Amino acid sequence: MKDEVKVFAGNSNPALADAVCAYVGIDRGAATVRRFSDGEVLVEIDENVRGGDVFVIQSTCTPVNDNLIELLLLLDAFRRASAKRITAVIPYYGYARQDRKVAPRVPISAKLVADLITTAGASRVLTVDLHAGQIQGFFNIPVDNLFAAPVILKHIREQLNTDEICVVSPDAGGVERARAFAKHLEASLAIIDKRRMRANEVAEMNIVGEVRDRIAILVDDMVDTAGTLVAAATALMDNGAREVLACCTHPVLSGAAIERVQDSALAELVVTDTIPLRPEAAACPKIKVLSVAHLLAEAIKRTHYEQSISSLFV
Repeated sequence: MKDEVKVFAGNSNPALADAVCAYVGIDRGAATVRRFSDGEVLVEIDENVRGGDVFVIQSTCTPVNDNLIELLLLLDAFRRASAKRITAVIPYYGYARQDRKVAPRVPISAKLVADLITTAGASRVLTVDLHAGQIQGFFNIPVDNLFAAPVILKHIREQLNTDEICVVSPDAGGVERARAFAKHLEASLAIIDKRRMRANEVAEMNIVGEVRDRIAILVDDMVDTAGTLVAAATALMDNGAREVLACCTHPVLSGAAIERVQDSALAELVVTDTIPLRPEAAACPKIKVLSVAHLLAEAIKRTHYEQSISSLFV
């Protein structure tokens, strides 16, 4: 039906898509996304979307390339089916860490992915906690970058006495994010100066700020191998922190990350459902998952009704 809001999803995070639909108050759109025998992706839209306001929920998480291709084919299918507007809802934007040239003769992968999404047919993009805010400028279409901070801050306030908290940035690049958390919690701020010898390996950590006898909360946009978080937790405990927690929006948790978290000084790792947890991660007692479904649902409703969503950026 013309102008009707329709929410579809690929195979990357169907549970989040269903939760979003429940908040919006609609059923998930009917679409088939499966594989041919040779591994190619087959996409079929199983209902009329002509003139509709379509939202496609797909995180480009592991397997990154498969999920990215699913997203691109879904966008192309909706464009060819004459949808009025197509919004790519990408809770986790893969390739975001490759946002600039760090060596000669390397690609800027985040920009290429942005071009692919636009060319495939997206009218606008809705995402959560981009690794680098400037990626919004890689698109020539509107991009709304939501923040999971309100969800995480609510959890912290409900669980902890904010007078005892010190918010910690695990590196210099995350200071702005940690400062925003500290401001909302009216807490102190500390920064970890780390010296990285090679990728995914931290050799030395120095803490700038006072963490003694405080509950230290490490804040980052994602947790990948967990090497940095685990080393930071150890350093904080060695400097007198009473307890160490970590809050990360995107639980990439690759390699031996889960074992590292379980064996670490971290009391808790708070993440969101932008990426679905593997069974072994879901079984880890230290990992707490919060949902951003209501945040995305509210953004979808406001986008559909052409209302401001700036209040969601708190």
